[in-house]
Parts: sequence; structure tokens; C-alpha cells
Amino acid sequence: MTAPRVLLGVAGGIAAYKSAELLRRFTESGHSVRVLPTAAALEFVGAATFEALSGQPVHTGVFHDVPSVAHVRLGQEADLVVVAPATADLLARAAHGRADDLLTAALLTARCPVLFAPAMHTEMWEHPATQDNVALLRSRGAVVLDPASGRLTGKDTGPGRLPDPAEIAELARLLLERGDALPRDLEGRRVVVSAGGTREPLDPVRFLGNRSSGRQGYALARVAAQRGASVTLVAGATADLGDPASVRVVRVGTAEQMRVAMHEAAADADALVMSAAVADFRPATLVTTKIKKTPRSSPDPLVLATNADILAELVATRRAGQVVVGFAAETGDATGDALHHGRIKLRRKGCDLLVVNAVGDGKAFEVADNAGWLLAADGTETELPDGSKALLASRVWDAVAPRLS
Repeated sequence: MTAPRVLLGVAGGIAAYKSAELLRRFTESGHSVRVLPTAAALEFVGAATFEALSGQPVHTGVFHDVPSVAHVRLGQEADLVVVAPATADLLARAAHGRADDLLTAALLTARCPVLFAPAMHTEMWEHPATQDNVALLRSRGAVVLDPASGRLTGKDTGPGRLPDPAEIAELARLLLERGDALPRDLEGRRVVVSAGGTREPLDPVRFLGNRSSGRQGYALARVAAQRGASVTLVAGATADLGDPASVRVVRVGTAEQMRVAMHEAAADADALVMSAAVADFRPATLVTTKIKKTPRSSPDPLVLATNADILAELVATRRAGQVVVGFAAETGDATGDALHHGRIKLRRKGCDLLVVNAVGDGKAFEVADNAGWLLAADGTETELPDGSKALLASRVWDAVAPRLS
């Protein structure tokens, strides 16, 4: 299989140093990457760095390699174009069709998905001129990420920070998998996503938990935000994933804390997605001191109490028009396979959509990819083939968006 051909554009902002990490992620994933920096970008990161990491020459002007017509050919042959960072100047030039360097010329000839990851000061991002340029690029099918909020240059803090390179790489992979642009079909919608596992304390040291990393829930939140939604992510115990850009994160520990947070966030939400792996049981008694392991002693039998069914409660209390999505991690047994048990759970829970994941043998938990089935209350069943968790998330939102309208 031919390696995906990626053009990595780098504009002249301080965040250009992060493009080296993004480049490394692309090359280590098997992509063939050609870096197209602007002349200003090379003031921050030298051409030698990009050439060493990509194994490809680096040029900025349209007059290099004239016989091969590089300023046209590069865009024509690309499978994906990513510009990170995309400064206010670069967005303006791209929106108005300028072709005054190799990067902007390639943007005009590219017919593949194009992803811009903006980075600039808050005032520049929020200026009407920049917002108009972003809207214009999006209207033409380009994906322009909403920037993260955080520390900028100097003492400034606010929206305008480049999203984490891992997040950009995840969304870039999603565009390659989808083969088309990411729609902005959740504009004006408020969605709530739960992620990760819960931890039920046994004593001050130990807890009952599960293997959920939270990656699927984070992917759902990340993709929803970049499709225009206002997103609240209720996060339990997760791997070190980093907060998704433009997402409000509420952190919880136990199933009861997640229950309270989900009900609070659900009050004004248009869609709820319960992807968290919530513990079904908790220790009936919390021991206030560490349970000792001493010679000739054995612990008392562990007595469990049943936690509330958060998904069923959200279905029972939902507002008119609110779409509720559940997740089911299933294994087969003597009575049927994972899909069989998923169908039963959909009827029992009463949600609009249920994602069924077959788990075990390295599936679903603690891995980067996922697969399964999307079951709908109307009886529709859609297979979700193996791919990134962002791809599965995008297919879920593909199903949710028309239900919201």
C-alpha cells in the first residue's frame, strides 16, 4: 500500500516549534510528508530540522524546481494538507486565494481534505476579519480547527493556542479515513459526553475499577467540538490524554459523582453520549483505614452494592427532542454473541442509539482503534468497521446530527 502523501504547511508563529513533533507523528505513522514552511516560519524553525525529520527537501518559493512545476504538482498529488500552525496572515491569504509562496500555491491546487490548525493571540483570533476568513474557508470545505485555550506568548492566556500535536494528528488521520471534510453540522448544539472509568473506593488505598482509558469518549468530545458543538466532557479515570481543544472538562471519580455531573450537564443539552465505563457495583462499606495484610489473617468477604444505571436515568428524564446515545461493552456467552446482548440492552435502556463493542483479546479497551455496531431504536443496525476511535466517533455524530434536526 502506498504511504499517504501529506503536505505539512508551517506558518510563521511561535507555535511553529510544535510542528516538528507533529511531523514526527506523521512519519512514524507511515506517512510520506513534505514540509512547506513560509519564509517567516523558517525564522522560528530551520529548514534543516524539517528536512532531517521528513527526509524531503524544504523550499518556500514557487521558483524552485520549475521544470517539475512543484507549486502545482505538490497540491495535486497530496492525500491531505495540514497547516499547523495557521497564523492569521496565512488564513487570510488562503481565504483570498493568494499564491505568493509554495504553501499557498499548493493550497490552491489541492483537491484533497485540507486541515488548518490556527494559532495566534486571542485578539487576532476573535477579530472579525479572522472570523470571516475562517467562515469562508469552512464554507469551501476546509476544516479549520477551533484553537485551544491556554498560555500564549508572554503573559497572555486565552483562546488561540495551537491544539496539542497529538490531537491534530488524530483529526488528520480521521480526514484520511473519511476521505472528506468534517461537517460543521453541530453548530449551536450543546452536547455532553462521558468518558473513562469510575473508581469505587474500598479503603484509602484500594478501589474497584476497570480498564477504560477514556480514549473513545475523548474522541467523541474532540470530534463534536470540531463539528461546531459546545461540548462538556465528564471525565472519570483516564489515561493521560490532554484536554481536547474547545471542550469544557468536568472531572469525577466515582459512579455517583459521574451520575450527579451528567444530570447537571444534561439539563440544557441537545445530545448525551454515555461512553464512560461506569462501575456496576461498589463496595457496600468504605473502610476508613487501610485493610492490613498480616500473618494468619484473611480479609472479610467483599460485599457489593449496585450503582445507579445512569444511562437509564438519563433516558427517563430527558427533555423532548434530546438525543441519548449509550455504549455497551459486551462479550459473547452460551446465550448469544456480543451483538445479541447489545440488542437486548438497547431495548432495556430505551436510548436512541447504542454503540456495541465486542471486548476482550485486545479489543476496545486500552487500544487506539475500535470497531462495533451502531444500533438504533428504529431497528436500524450499522456495522462500524475497524478504524481509529475518532472515526467511530465521527460515525456516531453522523447518526446523531440528523436526529437533532
